[in-house]
Amino acid sequence: MHIADGIIATEICMGANVATLGALYLSGRRVEPEEIPRMGFVGASLFAVSLLHFPLAGTSVHLAFLGLGGILLGARVIPVLFVALLFQALIFQHGGFISVGLNTLNMGAGAMAAAWIWRWNVPGDTLRAFLAGFAAILIPSFLMGVEFFLTGYGRGMLYLLSLYAVVASVEGLLTTTAIRFLRHVQPEILQPVTT
Repeated sequence: MHIADGIIATEICMGANVATLGALYLSGRRVEPEEIPRMGFVGASLFAVSLLHFPLAGTSVHLAFLGLGGILLGARVIPVLFVALLFQALIFQHGGFISVGLNTLNMGAGAMAAAWIWRWNVPGDTLRAFLAGFAAILIPSFLMGVEFFLTGYGRGMLYLLSLYAVVASVEGLLTTTAIRFLRHVQPEILQPVTT
């Protein structure tokens, strides 16, 4: 899910970094003090969970909690993702420093899709939560596959996408479980975020 440096052309990565700066400005404006604890909690969760890798069919995959991040933060998930990805790149060389903007845009697209799905006006939380978690993983995986295809890197992208469909299903189930838990202990946290 994290694109390392040297895979995508530096010019594309630098363009993505500029676009990410714009997204950071737009999504991080006027943060209220009461938002900061939630942003910190989600950031720590995103940082920690993506460091846990699981072997799957000859490769390793990881969860990301992007759906839950999108549901809980809305557009504020973009600066949180950026910081988590930056620290992962700097501390663990997980992803790349030059490609941190591209990774932020890819994963941010999934998280923002989750926030949009969460706003659907359908009864019950289960379907929305599952679809939010599923889409939040599948969209970045698809974007990464397209980027790899366009740069001629690797021939197994369809195989990789099929693996991430499994991860997306697990992420959908985990997001549903987390939403059910939050609905019982702190339902106000699940109100759609307007940023």
